[in-house]
Amino acid sequence: MKLPLEIVFRNLEPSPAIEAKVRERADKLETFHPAIMSCRVVIEAGHKHHHKGNLYRVRVDVTVPGTELVANREPHQNHAHEDVYVAMRDAFNAMRRQLEEYARRRRGHVKTHEVPPHGHIVELLPEQDFGRIETDDGRLVYFHRNSVLDSDFAQLAVGDEVHFAEEMGERGPQASSVHVEGKHHVVG
Repeated sequence: MKLPLEIVFRNLEPSPAIEAKVRERADKLETFHPAIMSCRVVIEAGHKHHHKGNLYRVRVDVTVPGTELVANREPHQNHAHEDVYVAMRDAFNAMRRQLEEYARRRRGHVKTHEVPPHGHIVELLPEQDFGRIETDDGRLVYFHRNSVLDSDFAQLAVGDEVHFAEEMGERGPQASSVHVEGKHHVVG
C-alpha cells in the first residue's frame, strides 16, 4: 500500500494477534486492486467490561483513486461476531467484493443499457394525429399522437429531437413511445 495501514481499537486492548491478522488481510486486498492508497481498520467491542458474549464491530475504510470504499460489519447483524476474527473476516470479505466491483466498473466491465433509438421529427400531420421521425441512420418511423409521452402533440415542431421505442406496426416501423428531448437531456 502507498500509505501505511492504520488499526484502531475501541473498547478493547490492542492485541498483537489481532493486529497481525488485520495486516495479513489488508495485504491480500491489494490482489483485488493494486492501487490502494490507504486502509484504516476500526475494531470495536460493544461493551468494555464484558468478556463473554461481547459483539464486535469491524469497519474497513479503503481509499483508491477516485473514491473511498467502506465495509462495515455491525454486531447486531450477526451473533457470530462474538468472535472478533469472524467479524474481521466478514468485513474484509465485504471489502474484497467492493474492490472487485470497483475494479470491474473502472475497466468498463459493467452492464450497459442500450440507448433508445434517436432521431428528429421530419413530418407532422396534426389533422390526422400522426407524424414521422427520421432516425440517425436515415429511416422514417411513424408515430401517433398517443405515443407522445412527456409532451403535448400540439406543441411538437418539425426538427424536435426525440428518442423512442420502436416496434413493427401494420405498415412498417412505428414508435410506441416518443420522448421529446429537453435542453438538459443527453443521449449517449
